[in-house]
Amino acid sequence: MKKQDSNNNSSTRREFVKNSALLAGGILAAPLLSKANYFSGADDTIKIALIGCGGRGTGAATQALLTKQNVKIVAMADAFRDRLDQSYKELTSGEIDSKRIDVPEQNKFVGFDAYLKAIPLADVVLLATPPGFRPIHFEEAVKQGKHIFMEKPVATDPAGVKRVLDAAAIAKKKKLNVVVGLQRHYQNSYRELLKRKDLIGDITSAQAWWNNDGVWVHPRQPGQTEMEYQMRNWYYFVWLCGDHINEQHIHNIDVVNWFKGAYPVKAQGMGGREVRTGKDYGEIFDHHYVEFHYADGSILNSQCRHQPKTMNKVDELLIGTKGKIFAGAANIVDHKGRVLYQFDRKTENNPYQTEHDELFEAIAKGQYKFDNAEYGAKSTMTAILGRMATYSGQVIDWDKALNSGLDLQPKQYDFTAIPPVVPNSDGFYPVAIPGVTHYV
Repeated sequence: MKKQDSNNNSSTRREFVKNSALLAGGILAAPLLSKANYFSGADDTIKIALIGCGGRGTGAATQALLTKQNVKIVAMADAFRDRLDQSYKELTSGEIDSKRIDVPEQNKFVGFDAYLKAIPLADVVLLATPPGFRPIHFEEAVKQGKHIFMEKPVATDPAGVKRVLDAAAIAKKKKLNVVVGLQRHYQNSYRELLKRKDLIGDITSAQAWWNNDGVWVHPRQPGQTEMEYQMRNWYYFVWLCGDHINEQHIHNIDVVNWFKGAYPVKAQGMGGREVRTGKDYGEIFDHHYVEFHYADGSILNSQCRHQPKTMNKVDELLIGTKGKIFAGAANIVDHKGRVLYQFDRKTENNPYQTEHDELFEAIAKGQYKFDNAEYGAKSTMTAILGRMATYSGQVIDWDKALNSGLDLQPKQYDFTAIPPVVPNSDGFYPVAIPGVTHYV
């Protein structure tokens, strides 16, 4: 589930859906579109397939269905039937026009190969499974010529990033719209700050934070295979999640990359497990601190932490030769503290909705406007670079890491298969050790 991404104002996808309930009738009563001939299908309806039916996928589907376009969800896919059923129940709870949900039993697909059955039925696919599956799902959607919304991050290892970059190049050639759920790109305050970034001169350094209590834990259940247990608790396994520096902190890292118009060339950092040390927390760290170095000599100091009762902060600060951008406060000040620009909070939008509104409007009009996959992949690689630095204690070079071939995925996707990591006889998973763990 997406957490609140700003100290000052931001709505989660689920909060937005609740707030939109009273408006849904008016929004969903939009007239039918004239034939666009840009998406497949015999009529004007834009058909949607949802791949990944957890909280994130259900939220993405809800917002796709709340757009003004003539859309309909026609297929759903998930590894687990109970997750699919819960998602379907939420989607049909009454907040959305029932005419927009047409998923008969034969179009509900379950298992690791469910995506292969759902994608052909749609014009647009929503990819919201755990991030480790994103590269293969994205490849398939591009291969089949579908427009795509995919959640961040888009991979958990360098090999996956390269697959996404290769597929992104094909998507461009096919003129497939691709939106990635790095929603700051669709938030009014960030867009307005970006327009005025020259007010601070050249960006010389930046700071980014995602510090909070952490997320859910699902206890191991009797009869679960190791693969099912890890799939149910995907957040705590690197092959599925990429660690919280990748799954959550990517938002803040991406903002800095976006405003700089560049990506780091190397990184070094430190991290570990001090609070979340139990068996239930798999193999990931509970804190990371990274120095990301850019080619122009500027440095991003990045920190993320999952430790209860510590300082909570989710924000970005960019420092330039003339001033500073405080993203959370949505303002720009000079080095004497004088405010050069203040965004009007009354004009803020819900970026989770806007990313879907703009995507589906472009598809309905037959426009090719969005190619987010490349920057989504490179910001994902930035987070992975940071993780490799904290896990190893080494200085990690971008090019060497990207081309390392590091692939964390299992050899077989099956509930009886052995995952890439398994617990020892005491139930604890192997954890990276700086100075011992090596990459490049």
